[in-house]
Parts: sequence; structure tokens; C-alpha cells
Amino acid sequence: MIVSLTLILLAQLLGEVAARAAGLPVPGPVIGMALLLGFLVLRDRTQPASTRWLPPPLVDGGLEGTAKEMLAHLSILFVPAGVGIVGKLDVLASHGLALALVLLVSVTLTLAATVLTFVAVSRLLEHRPERWWPAFGKSRCKDGDRR
Repeated sequence: MIVSLTLILLAQLLGEVAARAAGLPVPGPVIGMALLLGFLVLRDRTQPASTRWLPPPLVDGGLEGTAKEMLAHLSILFVPAGVGIVGKLDVLASHGLALALVLLVSVTLTLAATVLTFVAVSRLLEHRPERWWPAFGKSRCKDGDRR
């Protein structure tokens, strides 16, 4: 668990360093998440070789287990944000309506982007199922309908 947590935090640190060094308008943790995704893809594509040069927690499911444990306790991470809001009640009182409007618009746009992404990926998988997921589209019920 320590090795897995170290890798997650290292990816975040590298993302933060890259964002600040390059002056990118992207948050460092987002870049770190992309770096971690790249690491996981590389690890899974070079499976026989990666087991030789990576520590066991990174190839035996320990990283995924650590991530699941962190997600299980994700609500704890909202406590500092709540404390920050309570500390800035004067700002909330003076700009509350504008903040609520921005929050409503951002949630609506996020939901719309999620739906559009899901629809686009679904259509992509319908047109080329064997390229992305070999078993997709080949499984048939007894009556011939797709599952």
C-alpha cells in the first residue's frame, strides 16, 4: 500500500511540477492523473516485462486496491472545503446568488458533456466493436439477439 500510495502522490507531484514549469493552464493533479494513466497503460501493455522491473504492489493489483480504499474515504477530503466555506461566509453572503448561478451552469454543462461523451463512445463502439473490445458484439443469445 505504501508503494502504491507513493506512486499516486509522485504522479501528482510530477504533474504539478510540469504544470508550473511549462506554465500550462491545466491543474497539476490533472496532468498527474494523465501521467498515472499512461503508466498504467504502459504497465498493462508490457505485462511480462513489467513484472520483472516493477515492485510487486504495482503489478499484483495493489495499486488498484489502494485507489479503491482512497475512493471509499473520498468524503473525508471534502471536510477542508467545508471549513474553507465557513471561513469565507462574508464572501458567500455578498456573492451568494452569483455563486449559485455559476454552480448551476457548471453542473449543467458537466452533465451535458458527460452525456455527449457517453453517446459518442457508444456510437464509436457500435461501429467498430472488434477493434476496441473483441468480445463486444459477438455474444449472442439463443434467439439471436445481441447481449
